[in-house]
Amino acid sequence: MSLTAALNIGRSALGASQIGIQVAGNNVANVATPGYSRQVANLSPIGGSDPYSRLSAGRGVGVSDVRRQIDAALQSRLWMSTADRSAARQQLDLMTQVESVLGELSGNDLSSELSAFFNAWSERANNTQSSATVVQQGDKLAGMLQRLRSSLTTVRAQIDRQLSGAVTAADGLLDQVASLNAAISAAETSGGSANALRDQRDQVVSKLSELLDVSVIERQNGAVDVLVGSTPVVLAGVSRGIHLRSVGAGASTEMVVALRADGEPLPATGGSIAGLIGSRRTTVDGTIRQLDAVASQLIFQVNRLHSTGANLSNLSGATGSLSIPASDRGLAMNDPGNRAFSSLPFAATHGSFTVRVKNTADGSFQSVRVNVDLDGVGPGGVLTTAHDTSAEDIRAAIDGITGLSASFSPEGRLVVRAASGFEFSFEDDTSSALAVLGVNSYFTGVNGSDIAVRDDLKSNPSGLMSGRMTAGGLVENANAMAIVGLQDASNDVLGGRSIRQGWIDAVQEVGIRTSSAESRTLALGVVQESLEAQRASISGVSIDEEALNLMNFQRQYQGAARVISVADQLMQTLMSLV
Repeated sequence: MSLTAALNIGRSALGASQIGIQVAGNNVANVATPGYSRQVANLSPIGGSDPYSRLSAGRGVGVSDVRRQIDAALQSRLWMSTADRSAARQQLDLMTQVESVLGELSGNDLSSELSAFFNAWSERANNTQSSATVVQQGDKLAGMLQRLRSSLTTVRAQIDRQLSGAVTAADGLLDQVASLNAAISAAETSGGSANALRDQRDQVVSKLSELLDVSVIERQNGAVDVLVGSTPVVLAGVSRGIHLRSVGAGASTEMVVALRADGEPLPATGGSIAGLIGSRRTTVDGTIRQLDAVASQLIFQVNRLHSTGANLSNLSGATGSLSIPASDRGLAMNDPGNRAFSSLPFAATHGSFTVRVKNTADGSFQSVRVNVDLDGVGPGGVLTTAHDTSAEDIRAAIDGITGLSASFSPEGRLVVRAASGFEFSFEDDTSSALAVLGVNSYFTGVNGSDIAVRDDLKSNPSGLMSGRMTAGGLVENANAMAIVGLQDASNDVLGGRSIRQGWIDAVQEVGIRTSSAESRTLALGVVQESLEAQRASISGVSIDEEALNLMNFQRQYQGAARVISVADQLMQTLMSLV
């Protein structure tokens, strides 16, 4: 080996140690930098041999590359764990909010108000409470149902705002990944290092994993494709973009994340976006549906009894609460195209009801049975609603009774009036048509959003129908007792549960889900922390380790300088001989 080769070996060692010191110094400088991955200078002997020497010890050392210390498989698992924990944490937060709205652990809750409502009817049946108290308690219950419904709707609106912000943020992060992909590909294709850019990209993907369950596939040029499930959202330097859109209408509206490029729905199962969508659909909308079901059945079942109830004074007039457009009045009440009735959460059935008219002059009564044909069968057994009973048919039947007139108000409500010298009441409605029309009802509205006690009943509680006509005459507390029985009566719409139990079960379901979400969030937190610790052991910077590396490279530098010094002295000795 020539002295020139020895000088070159020393020079290569100086260069390699300088790079090693720079890498170690950069690691120390970034020890607190979020997302920074420790870098290592990979040393390798310079290949080849000295062509002028038969015996060669080598040509020195070089830095083959400076690589980030990272486990791609571990990083991918960490991103998925982050998405799972973010979704669970978001769901827990919203479930806790819903629990707080329901307030079933307080003294002012819906279960207590339902009990107080039925207790008021019970006391009315025992003549220990006035009709005014029953009306006031019903008004209080209706107010609480409306407030609960409004609060849950507010939570849903809050979720929609959060979703909009989260999707916008995710869309921006996808654009950043695409831009960094282009920069990394350009840098590495030209032979440069893109470690800092790769760290930036991993940081962006980490932020993205808090919003969506993402996975990445790296290309040979250094760019990555980002997928949500099996759907690509970033392809190298191009982001396909995402946006939020609503599907459906009214109470059944759902929020969907879709690709901006072609509108394809995104199958998100993790991240806060999936947590928000899942909580909106299951917890918030599910609770609203259960609240509305309880409210609807409360309205319908109480009205079904109240509409055929009686008191010491008969009716001189009654106005329904259901507004029926003129175009729907002539259609059968069970016609699917009759929006006034098909949109209701309850329906009239095949049956009939009795109108009992009293002549106040002589005290005589006449009872007229009004048939409500809703069997869906026409002449010859043909399945059709064309010949079934409409709201107009009911109006005409009542209008044909001596002493009564029936019409539709400008708002489309059925109005029944007694002529001078006549009074009337309704009895034995097996069709529930009167309850559906809202005639002589207790409640108005159809669900938790609009339930209310009838206005004229609030101003004149004497119109409360706590009694019922029987063959032996008026039983003053019979209707009140029947309404009290609704508290524990099985209800098919509520899955065989009573009205009160239906709500208690709904609240308990929210509580169970909240407890489960809390346990899941804690468990996923442990998993994520474990993965983060594993990543830190591989990619994190250790000051002690870097100090040792600096010392090693310092010794290497000193040794290389000594090699050069010795080779230089030998060359000077040779030159002095010339």
